[in-house]
Amino acid sequence: MKFKGIIFDLDGTLVDSLHDISDAMNKVLTALNYPTHTYDTYQYFIGSGLRNLVSKALPAANSSDDEIESCFECMVEEYTKICTLKTKPYDGIVELLENLTSQNIKMAVFSNKADELTKKIASEIFPNHFDATVGLSTEALKKPNPFEALEIGKKWNLKPEEILFVGDSDIDMQTAVNANMFPVGVTWGYRTEEELKNSGAKLVVNKASELIEIL
Repeated sequence: MKFKGIIFDLDGTLVDSLHDISDAMNKVLTALNYPTHTYDTYQYFIGSGLRNLVSKALPAANSSDDEIESCFECMVEEYTKICTLKTKPYDGIVELLENLTSQNIKMAVFSNKADELTKKIASEIFPNHFDATVGLSTEALKKPNPFEALEIGKKWNLKPEEILFVGDSDIDMQTAVNANMFPVGVTWGYRTEEELKNSGAKLVVNKASELIEIL
């Protein structure tokens, strides 16, 4: 099978955004006199959207729905200010995207990050590479729901099995399986190779250049 399109996750796959996300959330926690968390801890909070991250970051005794919603709004406000301050592409990603663009491979981003933030980060760091950039606008469509991935495939007029789904988390691999796309895990993000394989990864790569070899 010749793959004709790739859908990428954003955080932990294309960009290392851990520090900006963590700094924004810790600023919110500090303002409320709540305990903050280390970067290592935050890497396990990332992947299911910012609202979910907020609920995990709050102390158990202060995690009511109202508190989560209030802190989520503050978190988004803080994060929007700094979302590209420390966030950088992983090694080899820019070269990978340029190579794939030259080969006319269709590319998209599908993230559980808020849609506005997903589009802002992707357009500022990777201008002119993606046919579609989709973030979270409706909780019900959050990965591992494959709906948005399948919609991207339809716009490309490609069958799901002609598309690579590339991500760094168990949720990404589950999304690929649910969409009947080819799941490729990357080890430079926030999860281990074992977690990726256990979640359905058919292939795990250690360097961005290995994706070119697959194609």
